[in-house]
Amino acid sequence: MTLLRSLAFSVWLYCATAVVSLRVTLLAHDRPAVVAGAKLWARVMLAGLRRICGIDYVVTGREHLPAGAALIAPMHQSAFDTIVWLLLVPDCAYVLKRELTRLPLFGRLLVRGGQIPVDRNAGAAAMRDLIRRAAAAAAAGRQILIFPEGTRAAPGEPIRLHPGVAAIAARTGLPIIPVATDSGHFWGRRSFRKRPGTIRIAILPPLPVGLPRAAVMARLEQAYAEGYAALRGGKAVDNSVGDVHPEPPNQPSGLS
Repeated sequence: MTLLRSLAFSVWLYCATAVVSLRVTLLAHDRPAVVAGAKLWARVMLAGLRRICGIDYVVTGREHLPAGAALIAPMHQSAFDTIVWLLLVPDCAYVLKRELTRLPLFGRLLVRGGQIPVDRNAGAAAMRDLIRRAAAAAAAGRQILIFPEGTRAAPGEPIRLHPGVAAIAARTGLPIIPVATDSGHFWGRRSFRKRPGTIRIAILPPLPVGLPRAAVMARLEQAYAEGYAALRGGKAVDNSVGDVHPEPPNQPSGLS
């Protein structure tokens, strides 16, 4: 049954993505309209995930998110992580790999939506461009989403964090907000099968501002380890009160 549900969701995902992308391409004439279309797509995706596969989610620590500009650094275990933040913050600017902008329809919308593509083979030039674009997004009051792991990692798998997040923090002055999740237990990084259950997302307290880069990366790695362990151990990550969603070499990293 799980396999059949997973197959049905895959059909849902590709068909709904094509329909919504075409609709937004034809009707959205400015960036706010593209953002609204992206939020519609995310609602459709997560509604399908819940109704077809029996996967829901719960979020704690929302009080750690500021009202305006933010630098959010979630763990990246699943494609789910790249969808849900469209609904958790008002106007997110994803740091993503440039290859995604070449996808038919969907790729053009990423560009029109003001996302931040990174050419991960461009070295220092890519880092400079990332910092410039991220600073512009922060100045506009947007929420920057960057996955320091750079690619989806299996739950519990150690992976080197990329320092692009620390460079953005230094340039913008924004505190890094770590986020722990256990999404990979339900929708694995290379798994076709979707397992029913409730994904937990823990938004953790911001890291101190002004630390040296090495200290920033060490603190972020520690936050991930402790946050994930707390999620899987069934303990509270901090004293925040959570809520179920209402229905939802130096190298920069990006969505995989």
